[in-house]
Amino acid sequence: MKLNLKIPLCFFDLETTGIAISQDRIIEIAVIKVMPGGEMIRKSNVVNPTIPISAESTAIHGISNEDVKDKPTFKELAKEYARFFEGCDLAGFNILKFDVPMLVEEFLRADVEFDYSRKKLIDAQKIFHLMEKRSLSAAFKFYCNKEMTDAHSAEADTQATLEVLYAQVARYENQEVTDGLGKKIGEIKNDMEVLHKLTASDLVDLAGRMTRNEKGEAVFNFGKHKNKSVLQVFKEEPSYYDWMMNGDFPLDTKRKLTEIKLSMLSSKQPSISA
Repeated sequence: MKLNLKIPLCFFDLETTGIAISQDRIIEIAVIKVMPGGEMIRKSNVVNPTIPISAESTAIHGISNEDVKDKPTFKELAKEYARFFEGCDLAGFNILKFDVPMLVEEFLRADVEFDYSRKKLIDAQKIFHLMEKRSLSAAFKFYCNKEMTDAHSAEADTQATLEVLYAQVARYENQEVTDGLGKKIGEIKNDMEVLHKLTASDLVDLAGRMTRNEKGEAVFNFGKHKNKSVLQVFKEEPSYYDWMMNGDFPLDTKRKLTEIKLSMLSSKQPSISA
């Protein structure tokens, strides 16, 4: 089968020094760009993260400090990858919670514009969990009846995710999707807009520190103010904004907080009559 694409869809995967978005760095990136006509364009790099790779991380992906010492940094590659992603939607496995936030953080560090808000985000893991509830290796076995022989290699993980999403659309097209309470939340369609809404529409920031409630309001998704309106918290406890801006939160989260704060301040401005 063929995915119904209006614009290119970039499947991508990252290997990193760790899982802390604000502190860790990319050490490998692999992308497969699927064109609307079905052509596939591949791009990948091993990256010098400029910080040490822990033994624990190397044990997972097999990339050592020796392997990256002569490789380009992400800052050196950032403009090249920004151009490669330009005009494309994004897809991957667990990209909403990790790969997209990490990628955006690296672009921000490199001072390269990368506006993910204009892209549809398709997370094959989210569809998998919605429909079957399980890891990428299990999904690959379940949907494609293949064993992953090189898991935690960005190239292998990207290829496996591409095949999984193709199989998911073929398997579930027009099937109803329900939440944990059995309430219908949509249907699986061979349409990137529909898949984006199923997997990423309630996000406010990529780290998931904020989400949207049933009214569409931005609410906190952690800590003492969990499920409370962000605007309401800022009105009742203005210092919470400063605490988060000075805290160890991703740059993307801080940018979204500032946008919400500025929208609140602008709404307080008196209108100017003619």
